[in-house]
Amino acid sequence: PNKRNSDAGVPVEGALAMLPLRASPDQFSVSAREVGLHAWRVEKLKAVPYAYLVLSNTGEEKSNLHLWIGEKSSRDEQVACAMLAIQLDDFLGGYPVQHRESQGFESPEFMKLFPRGVTYKEGGVESGFRKSQSGSTPSYRLFQIKGKKNIRAKEVELSWSSFNKGDCFILDLNESIISWTGSQANMFEKQKMNEIAALIRDTEKLGKAKIISVTEGEEPPEMIKVLGSKPELKEGSPEEDIQADASNVGALYKVSDATGTMKLTPVSNKSPFDKGLLANDDCFVLDNGANGKIYVWKGTGANADEKGAALKVADDFIQKMNYSKQKTRVEIIPQGKETVMFKQFFKVWN
Repeated sequence: PNKRNSDAGVPVEGALAMLPLRASPDQFSVSAREVGLHAWRVEKLKAVPYAYLVLSNTGEEKSNLHLWIGEKSSRDEQVACAMLAIQLDDFLGGYPVQHRESQGFESPEFMKLFPRGVTYKEGGVESGFRKSQSGSTPSYRLFQIKGKKNIRAKEVELSWSSFNKGDCFILDLNESIISWTGSQANMFEKQKMNEIAALIRDTEKLGKAKIISVTEGEEPPEMIKVLGSKPELKEGSPEEDIQADASNVGALYKVSDATGTMKLTPVSNKSPFDKGLLANDDCFVLDNGANGKIYVWKGTGANADEKGAALKVADDFIQKMNYSKQKTRVEIIPQGKETVMFKQFFKVWN
């Protein structure tokens, strides 16, 4: 068992080094670098029933690697899946953003890879995802902006049912970004909505998308085309804003093995953070566990052990903080591939 000392940081076991697991010569072929969706079933510690690797390549060294863990998967299967994810990440040059997905608590990013949804099937080798075969579906996103002091954006279901009069929302339609303000939204939510919309436009769309600002009751045809006719929306709730403030807090920790033992050292317990706190020769954990999310940021200069231990560090942190492992999603981010949801915890991101 690990011995922890809250004053000196949190020691972490080696990066799954207990398994001498290596990819077979033909484990991952060059086709894994091609644009599109790729999936591997982890089977008998090779590539195990109930665990999957799903890789979505969008080109220009942009990809998302999802580790899907079934609710009946064993610890050995989960470890094997993590090990193979490390190897695939290394094979691809370390640029994928990694996400751990738990059955029943998958992220919106994962679910939109399967337009007709995911069907869970009993059995090991015969299990499988059922993916739409009827061509590609436009990748649209909907973000809810909520809070009063600690305002954050989170991706929600692309549906009018996600809306309410008390919050702001961003509908990302690729070439256009619709910033929608509810009639009861507060000024802080409006300000954060404008910041996030500009961040999506400038960092994800490279300035090529236009922002359309609308208020409740003035929905443009683009919204109606995607979401359908607008129903009567739910009222806003000040109590929900207070709850959001409590869950939107973040804390930053540095991961280091300078002493020969991997440990976490607190850096800041109050967001938004200064971007300068992220040193490129280390890895960092951004704790938003109160909202069900843990981020691990990998600096380009961090050593291989620190990078390889990212998922293990997140798991140990989740255990230490008594978060639900099943309900807490983990996102592992290489330096230079930061997501908008990660960037929003920092004061300025150039």
